[in-house]
Amino acid sequence: MDGEELTEQETALYDRQIRVWGADAQRRLSKSHILVYGMKGTVTEFCKNIVLAGVGSLTLVDDRAVTEEALSANFLMPPDENACSGKTLAELCRDSLNEFNPMVRVSVEKGDLASFGVEFFDKFDVVVISFCSLATKKLINERCRKLSKRVSFYTVDCRDCCGEIFVDLQKYNYAKKRLDGTTECELQYPSFQEAISVPWRSLPRKVSKLYLAMRVIERFEEDEGRKPGEICIEDLPAVLKLKKELCEAQSLNESHIPNALLERLVMGAREFPPVCAIIGGILGQEVIKAISGKGDPLKNFFFFDSVDGKGIIEDISDPNPKG
Repeated sequence: MDGEELTEQETALYDRQIRVWGADAQRRLSKSHILVYGMKGTVTEFCKNIVLAGVGSLTLVDDRAVTEEALSANFLMPPDENACSGKTLAELCRDSLNEFNPMVRVSVEKGDLASFGVEFFDKFDVVVISFCSLATKKLINERCRKLSKRVSFYTVDCRDCCGEIFVDLQKYNYAKKRLDGTTECELQYPSFQEAISVPWRSLPRKVSKLYLAMRVIERFEEDEGRKPGEICIEDLPAVLKLKKELCEAQSLNESHIPNALLERLVMGAREFPPVCAIIGGILGQEVIKAISGKGDPLKNFFFFDSVDGKGIIEDISDPNPKG
């Protein structure tokens, strides 16, 4: 992302942002390339934020047709349903995002994300995926890690009034402001596979209940061959049975994963638009920090539950990593 300076047009358009985070940060944003998969409500909020911030390019992947759920949570959908005919979610979102900021190149890539080879991801600086199976999250994260350059990887999921963000910046250096000046800092991130493999019994005693509950739901959908969100209240007995089995295997008291929380996640597989705005806003902020190299980045999970209105950051890493 090093090289060209901002053009006169970019400097004029992003003047207010430059006053906040500086010309160098804006230059990095303007030269960045971002890939997004899964045009859910939370992701469209994120896309809107980074397009307005002025990234260089945004590539969207989602071949699904428009559904009733998309119309209820995705504000980028056109009000005229006839305009949706024959177009994928990614194509419709691209058309709307182009109107937000014509200086950002928004394009669509068709195909199954899991079928794209490692070299495909080399074109991007940031990869954000949503609406993905557990296996796909692991696969894409590992493909990003195989590249010679560092690619920032994020997963985001929103179910009803709850949301989760996972961040993998690999080996990340950034500048941290202090009263006596600026300090260079370095963080080492685990992969998604490494993070969720940390034994539950070794996690902090007050670890977010949402972290554990999301792992149960994720595992249930994988075991049953379901698509993300393809779950309903009739599945609750099986989900509770799986929770019991996982807690026994992990030597964890079942009370750490309240049945009521699992019931909410099972019943509310759809997104709740106000929560989409919050999670999408946090995600946009984190991606901007990662690209610009300014500000403390999130490490490595973020959770939000509108029932208590709390946002929680959890660093879930193996205290004794191999190698």
